[in-house]
Amino acid sequence: MFAEAAEAGAAVERFLDRNGPALAALADRLRAAPPSFIVTCARGSSDNAATYGKYLFETLLGITTSSAAPSVSSVYSALPTASSNALCIAISQSGRSPDLLTSVAAQRAGGAYVVALVNDEASPLVETADLVLYLSAGAERSVAATKSYIVSLAALAAIVAAWTRDGALVAAVRDLPAQLPRAFALDWDAAIASLREARNLFVIGRGFTLAVAQEAALKLKETCALHAECVSAAEVKHGPMALVQRGFPILGFAGSDAAGEDVRATGALFLSRGALVHVANGEGPEALPACTGHPAIEPILQIQSFYRMANRLAILRGLDPDSPPFLKKVTSTR
Repeated sequence: MFAEAAEAGAAVERFLDRNGPALAALADRLRAAPPSFIVTCARGSSDNAATYGKYLFETLLGITTSSAAPSVSSVYSALPTASSNALCIAISQSGRSPDLLTSVAAQRAGGAYVVALVNDEASPLVETADLVLYLSAGAERSVAATKSYIVSLAALAAIVAAWTRDGALVAAVRDLPAQLPRAFALDWDAAIASLREARNLFVIGRGFTLAVAQEAALKLKETCALHAECVSAAEVKHGPMALVQRGFPILGFAGSDAAGEDVRATGALFLSRGALVHVANGEGPEALPACTGHPAIEPILQIQSFYRMANRLAILRGLDPDSPPFLKKVTSTR
């Protein structure tokens, strides 16, 4: 896990170098005929990446984006409403899960234009898509996906950057290969003292950082045997905050935008109640160091910093982060 996460910068660079012409062609198509809505198809870490895509598409393009429920097609055999003006983005490391393939095929049969973000170039998903953007992350031996998740986020940001021709976002995406190693070098060991003996925690984010909060919660379950629940900084106030008492751990991801301000404020509230709070890009005693920049890109850098800490935390808890019990690299669901 440590070695593969450390490769994320090089993996993003490979993705951008390889897919430049395909990204340009896709952007031309989407500008000429903008979709009326976007559907994402994914599971696990890839579905967490899809959450990031939703915030990009809805905030920077104003296009409603929804996550498909694969069981609708695979279990209930229901087809989506036909639309020749929908964009379907399928995200998968393996591209082999039967329910994902069924869901994507149903979207295509309904008239959607399917773009696949996939790491396994020999996967069946490649044959199901109209356009393939190869993640080019390379093999991942650890069950916990790291670099493939980061490249998935970078790919979604690259699609939006090319589509909108937003100069600041284009530049931020191009700078990711240089920034990711800097993010990986940041020291998040301050959070380990709170989490080493923990059993439960909340992971909070909002806006662009919600997707990496989801991913962090998943990785803490997978690699550290921690019951981690992702809650948005807004939703945590609608009931879940009743659990936050003295000594309850909180891990937050805060960007430099207005949503990040709410994450920081929520962290400060919980800190005042005696919770054990650590917030990436936070303020005061709860702050974890974070690379700052374009608000849409900051979450990618923060999850890179998190992966290093999660790997160390798992080892300190006596666990093997590469081989969690009961899990395997390719999950096949129907």
